[in-house]
Amino acid sequence: MIQLNVKCRSHLASIIVTALVTIGFVQAQPPPTELFLEGFSVVPEPRNVELTGSLIELNSQWGWDTVGIDPGHVALKTLLGDLSEVHQLELRQAGAERKTIQLKVQPGAVPDLGEVSEQAYQLIITPEKIEITGNGDPGLFYGVQTLLQLVRETGSGRLQLPGCRIEDWPSFRLRFLHFDTKHHQDRIETLKRYLDWAARYKVNMIAYELEDKFEYPSNPVIGAPGAFTAAQLQEIVDYGLERFIQVVPDVQSPAHLAYVLKHPEFAHLRSDGNNYQSCLCDEETYELIFSMYEDVIQATQGVDYFLVSTDELYYAGICEKCEKPYNPENRSLTWVDFARRARDFLHERGRRMICWVEYPLLPEHISLLPPDIIDGVLGSDPDFINAENEIGLRQLVYTSIQGGEYLFPNYWSAVGRDFRSRQGRLQSVYQALSTGARTGNPTGVFGAAWGDSGLHSETFWLGWSAVAQYGWTRGTPSVEQHVEEYVNSFYGPGLSDMLQVFQGLQRQARFYQGSWDRVVSRTRESGYGNSNGPGIGIIRRDDTLPQPPLPQLPGLDFIPVYTGTYSELVSRARVMEGEAQNLIHLIYSNLSRARQNRYSLEVFLSLARFTHHHGRMILSLESIENHLAEASQFAASDHPERAVASLASAIRSAGIIIQDRKDTFEALQMVWEKSRYPKGRSVGGRNFYHVLDDVKDHFADRRPDLTYLTRPEESIRLEEWIEEVTAVLREYAGKHGVAVPSAHIELEPEE
Repeated sequence: MIQLNVKCRSHLASIIVTALVTIGFVQAQPPPTELFLEGFSVVPEPRNVELTGSLIELNSQWGWDTVGIDPGHVALKTLLGDLSEVHQLELRQAGAERKTIQLKVQPGAVPDLGEVSEQAYQLIITPEKIEITGNGDPGLFYGVQTLLQLVRETGSGRLQLPGCRIEDWPSFRLRFLHFDTKHHQDRIETLKRYLDWAARYKVNMIAYELEDKFEYPSNPVIGAPGAFTAAQLQEIVDYGLERFIQVVPDVQSPAHLAYVLKHPEFAHLRSDGNNYQSCLCDEETYELIFSMYEDVIQATQGVDYFLVSTDELYYAGICEKCEKPYNPENRSLTWVDFARRARDFLHERGRRMICWVEYPLLPEHISLLPPDIIDGVLGSDPDFINAENEIGLRQLVYTSIQGGEYLFPNYWSAVGRDFRSRQGRLQSVYQALSTGARTGNPTGVFGAAWGDSGLHSETFWLGWSAVAQYGWTRGTPSVEQHVEEYVNSFYGPGLSDMLQVFQGLQRQARFYQGSWDRVVSRTRESGYGNSNGPGIGIIRRDDTLPQPPLPQLPGLDFIPVYTGTYSELVSRARVMEGEAQNLIHLIYSNLSRARQNRYSLEVFLSLARFTHHHGRMILSLESIENHLAEASQFAASDHPERAVASLASAIRSAGIIIQDRKDTFEALQMVWEKSRYPKGRSVGGRNFYHVLDDVKDHFADRRPDLTYLTRPEESIRLEEWIEEVTAVLREYAGKHGVAVPSAHIELEPEE
């Protein structure tokens, strides 16, 4: 019997739930909320809203006041800063002549809420006074976020608010978003912007997957060149803490350690000789991992949690240094031993441990775990859940907005050959966070956004916002309403057809991903460990397409490829290339309208242009064959001059593809590196240490720099094809006394 890990079980459960919704066994999504129907967008949707029916103008006649809070409180700074920056409204401290926006903290203002009480708030908007009352400081801050999103600008430029009374609090105490930086390093200002928007959406936890993007003072070789220093990481943490967000470090261990074990200094700690997993029967492994924990703890002061991961530890105890037999029971007990020792190490340093409680752990061994561990992947296995409930172990409801998709997530379900996934991730988030926590004892939610396939983080915001929405108010609103409210809140009002932009990017990305042949890799050895289950000897595959055919002398005959076996791919590319052109125009039309987060649309534009090039490339491969067919026909009819001209046209078409690839990539790279440092960069005389990852099939790990995006196309080896066809052309032209049109076959030299 195959035992899937919890993340897989959770995903399977969400698929089943979605199917049940479709056939009517699960309650359908709710109707539009009254606030939305009145033209106001707030993410996350407030829980209890009473509208008075009045509209209140917000202008310079209003002032601010505080009761019992410091004038430097982040809630007040955010209120005044946003009104000034976004709406050019400067508010002064209230006097007797002014209407008042009053901020205060009053424990119990929203009563009887248990562990989420401090995050609750009350917002009352009347013509003469606006009161924002938080049960605690976080609640006050969240109330301000709601007020700021309620501000609506009329066509005449006036600012309006709805008369209302709102009482609001989160469904879950901990609301995690996942910043995965395994394959890139965001700039500090980028991370601060991400934290600002996470705070606006009332997120209070970030799982920050560091890998080698931290310096690790105890073992500096681990940190990549330019990795964040301890002071820089603490700066990021402090910025989050001011906004009531804990940036929780995620240090992958004891598996997923290729970023450590690839270095020769640690080769002796590899389990089964593989970079993927460390040997848990060597005490030095614990010393190394715990020294990394210590380094990160010192650089994340003020944080209460630590994410150890422990996931996909498929071969715990397989190391040749292990004395016990390698079997399911000992494999599970080895996992337990690591989890207990890691928990004790972190507990002594004031951190509560979060990990993936999953395979190879057996349900009967859950009772051996310390009950204060948090299981980051509440799944659907009743044996696991019952065992965790018996010892009082809390969980996070896990959902994922990205897994293995290329370029753009599968936010919507789709039927057709262009799509590999039928389960839309937005619907999956809704179901998981709205109905997926009815068993167990969850204390929060975890919205994973895996960066393995190298997607830009801007593509995650729609999914991140959905996790924030349903982690705060589970079950409300509908996915369709949330998408509209996200667009209004993230980009500002006035954008059009953004649903078509999102779905167009998804369709382009799925065509791109599905258009490649998946061939057995000629460069990577087999590996082990993946999210679908254990298996030593997993075959690694590469994305590629065949070269255009090579014409053969004497008659320039060839076997068709793109006008033959791959003609259906060409037909689909023709449709997608046209759609990509429309998508580019649609994104351009919204770029000038976006009042905020315009950079997100710049990233979308770079992706649309990238996939547009991909469609053009496939069509050009067909065009090359058409030129070759002409050359063959002219050769057969004894028109060598025309045959040579057709060969030259084929070569020129290939050269245009190559140049277009370079131009498109350079434009994309320029956009992406606005928000992140160059991938695999060299800093201070240190070069990035790269070895081909033979363990996981991470698309973004295939190259140390951003050219992993162009690697599949480069594998077609058009440059080599041009050289070979040029040789054929010259030989044919020489035999027939035809001049070689050299101007048509010279490519721009590499820089």
